Amino acid sequence: MNKSTAIFSCFLCLFLFSLPGCSQKPNFPAFTGSYLGQSSPGMQPELFAPGVISTGLYERDLAISPDGKEIYYGLILGGQVTIMTTHLAGERWTEPKVAPFAENKDFLFFEPCLSPDGMRLFFLSTLPPQGEEPKAGWGHQNIWVVSRAKDGAWGEPQDVGSPVNTDNEEYFPSVTRDGTLYFTRSIPGERKTRIMRSRCLNGDYAKPEALPEQINGKGTPYNAYVAPDEDFLVACVEGRDDSVTEGFADYYVFFRKKDDTWSEGFNLGKKINLPKDRALSPYVSPDRRYFFFASTRKDPELFSWEGVTWSRIQHLHASPQNGNSDIYWVDARIIENLRPEGFE
Repeated sequence: MNKSTAIFSCFLCLFLFSLPGCSQKPNFPAFTGSYLGQSSPGMQPELFAPGVISTGLYERDLAISPDGKEIYYGLILGGQVTIMTTHLAGERWTEPKVAPFAENKDFLFFEPCLSPDGMRLFFLSTLPPQGEEPKAGWGHQNIWVVSRAKDGAWGEPQDVGSPVNTDNEEYFPSVTRDGTLYFTRSIPGERKTRIMRSRCLNGDYAKPEALPEQINGKGTPYNAYVAPDEDFLVACVEGRDDSVTEGFADYYVFFRKKDDTWSEGFNLGKKINLPKDRALSPYVSPDRRYFFFASTRKDPELFSWEGVTWSRIQHLHASPQNGNSDIYWVDARIIENLRPEGFE
């Protein structure tokens, strides 16, 4: 979790509509088909599900089940940080609601990540580790996991524990097909983070290792998505000399060979990284067709104050591209087109 994104003030009453026990509004759109029935994007990024997933609120961190029938994403509102979910029930997508494992309003839940087989879901939470007292705000930042029961329901959150979680901050999990866990770890006493990797050996996580200099050696990387077969990684990186958004973090892709050799980072370019727009969270759909990313880009037409009225301000507040984070998607060829020779 990038702390600069952690506090956003909106109308808390809107959030309450998504809490358990609140009835589904009868006028919720009848979305059908894959990806909430949205038209596929091309090589130019587009808002994903505007008005439903991407709204005037603050959303990021998408995760989609292998069969495409479940979607999870992070939402911040009025100091409340949680994970929302929608699923395909019959032929129609349900109204998004708080995920069942994230309903405890005393703690924060964010950055959902489904395992490639869809049987486990990892996430960042401020839940206190066993034997420790709760801490205010982001006092605890650890990686937790829930497992799916035979009936498809999620179990209770479980602390991933040592050696992945430490007294430092661990967040933004991403999991490969063989169970390897990638995540971000803070460095004590420094304003710097590293992308870490922990192999899963006989069901237990090995001591995490920092990824090599190609990833961690230039700038400050954080919030990395790794492909299920581990052949590439997309990370947010701040402070690189080749950034196209001076003073802000950009999205970069790093490619990997089977011998664990990594390429240098390739900037995803000006279509993805806009001026004054900080990279927040990358994700690639299970079918590898689409790249999803969070962006705080603004629509200039929303911010024309000539003849502004109260109703216009309300419209701005409830519209995507108002400066809060929205989720965008684009054809994943934008990544593959950067793959260098020898990393096929």
